[in-house]
Amino acid sequence: MPQKDVVLTGDRPSGPLHLGHYVGSLRNRVALQGRYNCFVMVADVQALAANFDNPQRIRTHVREVCKDYLAVGIDPTKTTIFVQSRVSALFELATYYMNLVSVARLERNPTIKEELQHKSFAENVTAGFLTHPVSQAADITAFKARYVPVGEDQLPLIEVSNEIVRKFNRVYNTDVLKEAEAVLDKVQRLVGIDGKTKASKSLQNAIFLSDSVDVIKQKIQSMYTDPGHIKVTDPGKIEGNAVFAYLDAFYEDPDGLENLKTLYKKGGLGDSALKTLLNETIQTLLGPIRERRQSITDDTVDDVLEAGSIHASEIASRTLAEVRSAIGLWHP
Repeated sequence: MPQKDVVLTGDRPSGPLHLGHYVGSLRNRVALQGRYNCFVMVADVQALAANFDNPQRIRTHVREVCKDYLAVGIDPTKTTIFVQSRVSALFELATYYMNLVSVARLERNPTIKEELQHKSFAENVTAGFLTHPVSQAADITAFKARYVPVGEDQLPLIEVSNEIVRKFNRVYNTDVLKEAEAVLDKVQRLVGIDGKTKASKSLQNAIFLSDSVDVIKQKIQSMYTDPGHIKVTDPGKIEGNAVFAYLDAFYEDPDGLENLKTLYKKGGLGDSALKTLLNETIQTLLGPIRERRQSITDDTVDDVLEAGSIHASEIASRTLAEVRSAIGLWHP
């Protein structure tokens, strides 16, 4: 029986997961498990790059992120869920890969440049943050991932990983490492409820999977629409309207939604009615997820992460042994 292709993905546990994560990656992970050999990484070490002075924030959210995974339907009997810091082979691989990419190449990476601007590091950028693409290359190659589901903003990181793979294989005359293919979801970014940039944990402009019924309703009521659409009879704009962006992502009647857009644009549909519809849609989606999440104990999460990390370590250690051998490192 042929082996299944490997899919690797994950999240940094720097805060709770939200609807942007759900539409951009989580629901796709549920669809992929079973068809592929899936690995989902809780990337606590990567999260430390921007939170090194606040490790408690990362530690707190490792379990919470795993609860979100289980609540949306990621099945640990089909998907290996593991914690990055528990897989030591990843960091040795990253050390070897540091020799295969220049500082200038890392600084040119659009994803890194964007995050540097967002986090305002200026001249205080740490080596750990700058070398994040190398760390990600270690994650991808350790499991010989064939596919890596990412948002469009993450594509440059996959490019760096594949460049490292090609250079490693060329320099050491081997085919040990495999290139990965980025898989883009149909919805790349979910706009924040404020209508600005993407939904983000750090900007607190997102609806979280763990939010209560009342909090979700309050957030939807505060969502950005069209400031020029004051009266129901006023023509409204769809572009930049956060409510319609969320309906596009989650409302399950596309024909009905097109009719609503037509009515809104010509005048005759109020923001209040739209927000009521969106609230019903999101509550229907998140209700079962919230219920499952509340039933998941810390002990259950710890067992899942422990078993997954042990299995991930076994796989990554095999790749590390092949890499050491290809380089020709001494061993007794």
